[in-house]
Amino acid sequence: MQRVFIAILTFSLGTGAAPRYVCTYYDVVEHLNISSHSKLHAHILPKTNLKEPLEVKTDLVLVSILSVIEKLQTVTFYFVLNLEWKNTFATWDPQDFCNISEVVLPMDTYWSPRIFILERVNGQNSNLDYLAIMHNGSFYSTQPFQATLTCGLMILKFPFDTQTCNLSIACFLYPVTDLVMKTRRTPAEMMKDSQSYFLTDGEWKFTNLTINEYIEEMDNGKFSVVTFMISMKRRPTLYILNLILPTCALYLLDMAVLFGPSSLEEKINFQIAIILGSSMLAVILNNILPTSSNKPPIIVVFFLGTFLLMIMAVLDTFFLLHQQRKSLRLDKVLRSFQRDAHAELARRAVSNQTRRTGGLSASQKMQEDSV
Repeated sequence: MQRVFIAILTFSLGTGAAPRYVCTYYDVVEHLNISSHSKLHAHILPKTNLKEPLEVKTDLVLVSILSVIEKLQTVTFYFVLNLEWKNTFATWDPQDFCNISEVVLPMDTYWSPRIFILERVNGQNSNLDYLAIMHNGSFYSTQPFQATLTCGLMILKFPFDTQTCNLSIACFLYPVTDLVMKTRRTPAEMMKDSQSYFLTDGEWKFTNLTINEYIEEMDNGKFSVVTFMISMKRRPTLYILNLILPTCALYLLDMAVLFGPSSLEEKINFQIAIILGSSMLAVILNNILPTSSNKPPIIVVFFLGTFLLMIMAVLDTFFLLHQQRKSLRLDKVLRSFQRDAHAELARRAVSNQTRRTGGLSASQKMQEDSV
């Protein structure tokens, strides 16, 4: 290094030109001879040993859980994906460039893995099209993603449920003999970083992160896949206040109306109004939950049970009203029968009295005729 510096300084002094120091990023780029590279260097896998696959290390930092749509069975994450790999064709000695050990270049300068997310259905691609290159040929890429993923949500215990969604990272351009996906850190380290960077404090709480590395076999070969299993727990407070407690209150009110001192007609009106209010809560719940499920959630069974009990209370009131009106009709019949009976008895009494009176007057007339 000193001889190179002395030679450059001597040449500059001899020609009268200003001394030139090899201490800039431009010198590193010129040393890598990037400008003379053909575009093939940006697309060809940088393997030197054909018997060993290139290893791409990755880790995940979950930043936010943006939304979970139970109706569509999708979840939207905002996360940062870190990638690391080796390219032995891009190396230099930091001592030759004033200890410059890292440069940042565009992504299309050298080869970089094209990441594919298996569960992704929508989202935005990363706009950070740069990577960091170390002097030993290590490449680092940090890319933020906002991705909507399919997730099989198990809603049996809604709203006290815990969900686990998979985020699978793969590069299906190269089989496992050419490229292998690995994790750079342990799940505990990724979990710690994710919790420190986690931004949202909404409905869902990030609880755990596990990793599964496996080989996916397809028709055109075997491919390496890394799956991040993200566990999250729902905060049920809002659903308790908006759905469960109002339903319990309506049911208690229905029971109070059923055993209250008001008339049966008023009870029926109150009970029908309560059923309509419970139906509105059921419509809100139906808009949240998916239309297809192997088992109905417990909260649906709870709503259905309270709804049936309210219907049974209305039917019981109708039955009591029917019995009441039936008894009233029976009372009217009995009273009319009693009135008819009393009238008949009175008529008979009058008839008997008339006969006695008629008989007495005839005997008196006979006595008068004899005299």
